[in-house]
Amino acid sequence: MSPAAIFSTFFFLVLIGSPIAVALGLTGASAAWFAHLPMVIIPTRFFSSLDNFSLLAAPFYIFAGEVMNRGGITETLITFAAKITRFVSGGAAYANILASVLFAGISGTAIADTAALGKIFINGMPKQGYTKEFSAAVTVASSMIGPIIPPSVIMIVYASVAQVSIIKLFVAGIVPGLILGGACAAIVLITALTKGLPKGEIKAVDKSDKQLVFETALVFSIPLFIVFGTLSGVFTATEAGGIACVYAMVLGRFVLKTLSGRNILACMRASMRTTASLYLVIAGASVLSYILTVTGAISSVRSLTAIFSGDPTIFLFFVLGILIVAGFFLEPGVQVLLLAPIFLPISRSLGIDEMQFAMVFLLSGTLSLMTPPVGICLFVAAQIGEISIGRMFKAIMPFLIAQIIAISLLIIWPDLVTFLPNMVN
Repeated sequence: MSPAAIFSTFFFLVLIGSPIAVALGLTGASAAWFAHLPMVIIPTRFFSSLDNFSLLAAPFYIFAGEVMNRGGITETLITFAAKITRFVSGGAAYANILASVLFAGISGTAIADTAALGKIFINGMPKQGYTKEFSAAVTVASSMIGPIIPPSVIMIVYASVAQVSIIKLFVAGIVPGLILGGACAAIVLITALTKGLPKGEIKAVDKSDKQLVFETALVFSIPLFIVFGTLSGVFTATEAGGIACVYAMVLGRFVLKTLSGRNILACMRASMRTTASLYLVIAGASVLSYILTVTGAISSVRSLTAIFSGDPTIFLFFVLGILIVAGFFLEPGVQVLLLAPIFLPISRSLGIDEMQFAMVFLLSGTLSLMTPPVGICLFVAAQIGEISIGRMFKAIMPFLIAQIIAISLLIIWPDLVTFLPNMVN
């Protein structure tokens, strides 16, 4: 099968409603059949792709995020962020962004960010004078910070594909995550100056300032504990995930006393479902990626990028453009599993720093979460606010443009990404 036929088969299966993992596996199996390859390679690749130590970290961070989310931490973070920003025009919108930055250090995913924060902000901000569309747009746009500021599940998947250090990826994501937050804040500022936005705060919980600061500091200590613990060599990123799970349970159960035994069981069930779904997608994508490699399809795609030889900046803008288009059809995890193996060798041959390429790739991929028809975060926010997708997408366009500009800054000035991970031995 030609590359066009392979990708057409995949998109057809997705369009008729097949789960992503099934579409990936079936496309790979079909391509193997037409290429007259031994079909035994399908189950072999399916299971061997999961035999990766880096992937062991994923369920730990997923579970830790579930524990912190169900433990009532979300409301504390929102109230803390709102108290800081309540004095300025657009205070609730800034609080939305700040809460996403804080929540990113817990959840590691954009969907969890949108779902957890959206229930409060999308329904609470309109009561202060914001439109529902703007409230939802800020929530979705700021949730893109979730997979970038550590810890991050998508970075773990990327590390397993690219064979790079997880902890370096975590460190590399700090500045780009803050830049994304700054891009969202810039749109809020422009809106406040041109259209006017109300002051005020959203109070999700009734706690004293001293208690809010104390509890927020305890929560924020988790990502700091993970990063500094791994940097110091006390434990690996995978071990840090296991320790973070215990820390989160102790914090929620005995310190904050907001987590019941029943909630912990619910967290386990939700984490197992999420992990199983993630691993199925990884296994299915591994099958298809292997078939694309052995049939020479990847080589033919790579030959198209020869025109960028000697011009890494143009190549990175090319990757940004390709991923924006691919994002209309593929979620970030599938992009990492299918497209990263294609572009990584080219990036390395052009001498592009591993961390710069990783951040450009991951940030560009996360944009798919806010663009239809695949944009999961867009649909989650639209469902919470009972807003049409058309109105949602119109409201989110300024934030989307701002985030593309933010990614462009990382392409033009690589030091924004590389200076922190270069300090890691």
